[in-house]
Amino acid sequence: MKIRVIGCSGAELPGHRTPSFLIDEEILLDAGSFTAVLDQREQMRIKHIFITHAHLDHIVSIPFLADNIIVSEKQNRVSIYSIPPVLKMIKQHLFNSTLWPDFTIIPKPENAVLNLVKLSAGKPVRVNEYTITPYEVNHIVPAVGYLVQNRKGKRLFYTGDTGPSARTWEKLGNRRIDCLIIDVSFPNSLSGMALRSGHLTPELLMKEMARMQQKPVQICVTHLKPQYFKAIRDELRDLGLRNVRILKGGDTIKI
Repeated sequence: MKIRVIGCSGAELPGHRTPSFLIDEEILLDAGSFTAVLDQREQMRIKHIFITHAHLDHIVSIPFLADNIIVSEKQNRVSIYSIPPVLKMIKQHLFNSTLWPDFTIIPKPENAVLNLVKLSAGKPVRVNEYTITPYEVNHIVPAVGYLVQNRKGKRLFYTGDTGPSARTWEKLGNRRIDCLIIDVSFPNSLSGMALRSGHLTPELLMKEMARMQQKPVQICVTHLKPQYFKAIRDELRDLGLRNVRILKGGDTIKI
């Protein structure tokens, strides 16, 4: 399994792009600013987008992708997957023919550019060679993380934005996680803000690790607020975990 890190920042500033992870050129986990990174040929290969939640930094490129498909006159159809509350927010507040054209019915309802696919927490779907299962996480809006498993049994779990989520780890049980991509947005000094906004700090990450029945083989930290990058980096180092990696845009994760 090869994952290309298109963006992994908790804010958009020069050199920092919002979350989006590309698997095998066709599958995206979240849809941050990938249209500012991928060229048109690469964008046209995307067929499946799994959304963790409906906050703007995780969906912002979907409307631009839809527009690029129409302008290019390609017959592409892209499936947008998530749990019903997330899809409802996207439909009502983004593709509502006011903020943006409703590409769920353009060019025709029976052959629209975007196809919204409802998922149920804990119920897997099959996409290409992968089995992808959503699990509820603790955020300030309805949100899920995704367990991605390939035919060889290698597993990635991507939390999206999450605060402390004991129930998530309970549901995942004793599964071996070869790579955990997990939110650590704030330094320890801002733990109150992290908890109020549904995010983690390095100390909170350690508490989540203690809840896991089996520790991940590798831990990839995402969604750092760039304003606090140095503090979070130093605090992660102080944890003494050897398998922790802070992601940056342009990285590749191999499992």
